[in-house]
Amino acid sequence: MSVYSMTSYASGQQAAPKAEEGSTPPRSSRLRLALEMRSVNSRFLDLQFRLPDELRHVEPALRDLLVKRLKRGKVELRAYIEGRDASGLQEPSPRALQRLSSMQDQVRAWLPEAPALSVADVLRLAVSPEDFSTSSIAEGALPLAQTVLDEFVKARAREGARLSQLLELRLTELRRLAREAEPLIPKAIEGQTQRFLARWNEALAGVDNAPPAAAAQERALNEATAFAIRIDVSEELGRLISHLDEIEAILKKGGEVGKRLDFLIQELHREANTLGSKSTVLELTRISVDMKVLIEQMREQVQNIE
Repeated sequence: MSVYSMTSYASGQQAAPKAEEGSTPPRSSRLRLALEMRSVNSRFLDLQFRLPDELRHVEPALRDLLVKRLKRGKVELRAYIEGRDASGLQEPSPRALQRLSSMQDQVRAWLPEAPALSVADVLRLAVSPEDFSTSSIAEGALPLAQTVLDEFVKARAREGARLSQLLELRLTELRRLAREAEPLIPKAIEGQTQRFLARWNEALAGVDNAPPAAAAQERALNEATAFAIRIDVSEELGRLISHLDEIEAILKKGGEVGKRLDFLIQELHREANTLGSKSTVLELTRISVDMKVLIEQMREQVQNIE
C-alpha cells in the first residue's frame, strides 16, 4: 500500500452540455466545466468547496465522493463554468433578449424612474444558468470530479513515494549514527568511573579522620556504580533503534500512517535529546546533535503525510 502526501493538485475540464434549441449561436459550444482540486497538510480532513450557483445542490454528492477517498488534509475543490463572460462577444439568444425586454417593461411600469438596461447589463444577464441545462451540468460534474479525484490521489501517491524515500535516507543516517554511538557508551562509562574514583580518593586524602580504607573503597565503588547508571544511555539508544525499525515497517506497510509517524518522531527526538543530556564525552554530544537535526528534518516531511 502506498504512502500518501497531503499536498497535491489536479484539474480537469470537459465541454458543457448542449444548450436548448433556439439559442443562436449555441452558447454551450463555447462553455466548459472546469474543476480544480488542491490540498495542504492538516490534522484532520477539512473540505472546502467553491462552486457556482448551478452546482450548489451537488455539493453533498461531491463531499461524499471525497470523504470515501481522502482521510486527512485541507482540501479545496473549485468549479468553473468557462466561456460565460461577455468578453467572448457571445450573441444573446432571441429568447433571452425577449425575456429581458419583457421584464424591463414590467419593472418600469411600476418604477418609471428606473434606468434602462445598458448593453453590459444585457450581456451579463443574458448569459445565465437558464441558457443551458442545469441538471445536465450537475450530471457531468460528478464524473468529472471522479476523474480529477483519481488524478489527485495518484499525485498524492507520487509525492508520498518521494517523502518515503527522503525518510528512508534519514533512517539510514540515524542507524549509522547509532552504530557510532554504541561502542562509545561503555568507554564513556569506564572513563567517567575512573575519574570519579580518582577524585574520590583525592578528596579522602585531604580529610582528617578518614574512614578505613576498605570501607572507603566500598563506598567509592557504590557511588561510582550509581554515577555510571545515571550516565548510561544504552537503554535510550536501544529504544531509538527500535523506533527506527517501527518507522521503517510503517513506511513499507503504507496507508494512513501520518499520525503514527508523527508520534514516533516525537519519541525519537526524546531519546536523542536524552542521549545528549546524559553525554559525558564530546563525541556522544556531537552524535546527539546530528541525530536531532535529522529527526527535525523527518518531522517536517512527516507533517505532509496523510
